[in-house]
Amino acid sequence: MGMFCYQCQEALKNVGCTKKGVCGKPDEVANLQDLLLFVSRGVSLAALKAPEGCDLKAAGHFVTEALFATITNTNFDAADIRRFVREGLAIRDACRGDAEVAADAPDCLTWAAEESTWDDKAATVGVLATENEDVRSLQQLLIYGLKGIAAYAHHAQVLGYEDAGIHRFFFEALASTTQALSSDEMTTFVLKAGEVAVTTMALLDKANTETYGHPEITKVNIGTGPNPGILISGHDLRDMEQLLQQTEGTGVDVYTHSEMLPAHYYPALKKYAHLRGNYGGAWHAQNKEFDSFNGPIVMTTNCLVPPRSSYQDRLYTTGVVGFEGIPRVAENEDGTKDFSAIIAQAKTCAPPQEIETGEIVGGFAHNQVMALADKVVEAVKAGAIRKFVVMAGCDGRQSVRQYFTDVAQGLPNDTVILTAGCAKYRYNKLPLGDIGGIPRVLDAGQCNDSYSLAVIALKLKEVFGLEDINQLPLEFDIAWYEQKAVAVLLALLHLGFKGVRIGPTLPAFLSPNVADVLVKTFDLKATTDVESDIRAIMA
Repeated sequence: MGMFCYQCQEALKNVGCTKKGVCGKPDEVANLQDLLLFVSRGVSLAALKAPEGCDLKAAGHFVTEALFATITNTNFDAADIRRFVREGLAIRDACRGDAEVAADAPDCLTWAAEESTWDDKAATVGVLATENEDVRSLQQLLIYGLKGIAAYAHHAQVLGYEDAGIHRFFFEALASTTQALSSDEMTTFVLKAGEVAVTTMALLDKANTETYGHPEITKVNIGTGPNPGILISGHDLRDMEQLLQQTEGTGVDVYTHSEMLPAHYYPALKKYAHLRGNYGGAWHAQNKEFDSFNGPIVMTTNCLVPPRSSYQDRLYTTGVVGFEGIPRVAENEDGTKDFSAIIAQAKTCAPPQEIETGEIVGGFAHNQVMALADKVVEAVKAGAIRKFVVMAGCDGRQSVRQYFTDVAQGLPNDTVILTAGCAKYRYNKLPLGDIGGIPRVLDAGQCNDSYSLAVIALKLKEVFGLEDINQLPLEFDIAWYEQKAVAVLLALLHLGFKGVRIGPTLPAFLSPNVADVLVKTFDLKATTDVESDIRAIMA
């Protein structure tokens, strides 16, 4: 059994990648990631039955990072994945201890072999090892949700915020995929993942805001300055902070890219005068934009694409991100990182080539929007705002994603777009105007800040005295790409939102029967054409 991967929206022909991922992931890495998930199941089973004294925190951290490392566009380095597998086997065996293992225990709890045979094992434990299509679909829907939750749990963890209950759910959910459960039992785990996704995003929101302050309305420069620069991409605000601290006074400016744009909204980060602006757009354009930036680039989390040789010597990874031949900024035991070599290289580089000019406005997280609540409520009651349209999620390469730009442009002038994630680059630079001083595009931040959009909706439900959140003048038109979007979708379903529209395609991992259940239970919709969807949104 060879490579098979269908976890992202770009799965080949919306079926699955079988030789090399559309993302650029080689079959060796894809199979090793399957092996890492296999080992993570073993760690989870061992942790659930661990005797007193087992370091469950270490097991929780391992499973969190292992799940995160297998998210699309995160780690392409086979050596990295092998290192994770070795670490997992050691943690599994430490948790299992001397306890006797039942003869019929799942293979992932006992498997051990010479590393030279790992590739053979990896090729047998992937997605297609589960033969029943519906069982496979529910299991993968759960696992992909777990991957997204793990990313958010990791971001909170590096700021010192964690929850043993989240780790416990990872163990239970992964263990469930080794058992012969009924469809109802598997669905229960999937829905529970939505609840845990909300808990995790709330924890991350707390970590970010208690550490860096609540996001504020901020105008962000999208031009360039005369100094050499370092471009930082991804989601990790702790990395951002350390880079700003170490570049202060060096004559090197810092620019954000893609999902790091919302760093500009936090008081503790925006205070740095050399945080010059945002460069470029969504992750998929990096091959072109990294060339013209001229300086070093730091990838802090997922959204890396295989680099071109023209800038490969200026590219660095850190955290769980990996690519063969690309240097990683290591983390010290106290959580600090040394960016001095990158800063030194930046000083030898030309300033960034300007690719656009102007400003974009963001910082509309829940605390900021609630400060404007009276103004918003008044606009709704007066009929100035007829609909809120949540257009959050991920961007991607496919030309069909022009749909989201066209929807944003085609929505009537009495609509407000609520956004988070890199999907906003499809429309956040359009001149869509405002409604009585309220911008028609309200950017809450990163994909994890979709939590903010849910908080805003729940608060508006309370303000308007509604019994059902679906009575709000609120519609969803979500772009998805990878597994964090799956976690966000499950969170929305848990919170009771119905009629969520996602695109540009429904996930390949949803079997017809599982998709039918989601449609009938939650009124989940697929995007169609621009005019039809705008009519439906405004109905």
